[in-house]
Amino acid sequence: MATSGTSSFNLDLNELFEEAFERCGKQMRSGYDFRTARRSMNILTIEWLNRGINLWTVEQDQIQLNTGQSIYALPLDTLDILDAVTRQYNGQVVNQVDINVTRISESTYAFIPNKNAYGRPLQMWVNRATGNLSSIPQATLASNIGATDNTITLSSAANLPSTGFVQIDSEIIAYQNIVGNQIINAWRGQANTTAVPHLSGASVYNNQLPCVNLWPTPNAPGNQYTFVYYRMRRMQDAGNGSTTQDIPFRWIPPMVAGMSYYLSMKLEDVDPTRIAALKADYEQQFQFAAEEDREKATDRFVPRSLWYYR
Repeated sequence: MATSGTSSFNLDLNELFEEAFERCGKQMRSGYDFRTARRSMNILTIEWLNRGINLWTVEQDQIQLNTGQSIYALPLDTLDILDAVTRQYNGQVVNQVDINVTRISESTYAFIPNKNAYGRPLQMWVNRATGNLSSIPQATLASNIGATDNTITLSSAANLPSTGFVQIDSEIIAYQNIVGNQIINAWRGQANTTAVPHLSGASVYNNQLPCVNLWPTPNAPGNQYTFVYYRMRRMQDAGNGSTTQDIPFRWIPPMVAGMSYYLSMKLEDVDPTRIAALKADYEQQFQFAAEEDREKATDRFVPRSLWYYR
């Protein structure tokens, strides 16, 4: 007998939910059933993120570094940075150089005496902020600003932190100093936005963005330094029924098993013995997938020596 000749099996959201309901001994019949299942699906993907690294959500990205700027916004869906290097002479075949950037804690970064010291960035503190975009303005512009202005006068800066990010219209701006009602040394057009003029009275929002703080502060003129990093992003949300989930096909079994267990705790008249069996199956299926979804290279240890001179 001939084989199918295809290897593209997947489940759209409706099929996945139907399979999960059937394992609970139920059938999905109403729009509410779909909505409650979709809500559980989104919670399940967040649980997976808390369990550890999902390799299909690891992506490489890079940020061009500016002289004197130490704080840089990361994409909103960034959960963490796994590895990073400072790259000099980006893209040059002969001269390109990558130097490892060591991760440090918030307290270590806080006690660095001179955070504005210039040099090649060698350390990073990753601020895993929520990525929330504010819907309530914290101030307004007191005067017009052009696309290249790096001093921004506000009606009041009382509600803004001393360092962070603001959004004016669609532009995100990084800053490291506030003096009185003025943002000093602003870095325009951050997070893939474009620096444009803004009119007096425009609303100013304070966004809590995931970001990376580098030390020493980049000193190379002419954009010679590039921060190249591997980040772990959030999984995409559950769709409207006709889409598939943001997972590799090999993770379909634990996703169905996890949905079955989640739904069994909410549906009426599900036997507690069945709930326990669904939970055990979910844990087993997750373990199978997690053991397969891992790096299969040999371990690499890089010693780092420090010398202190008196």
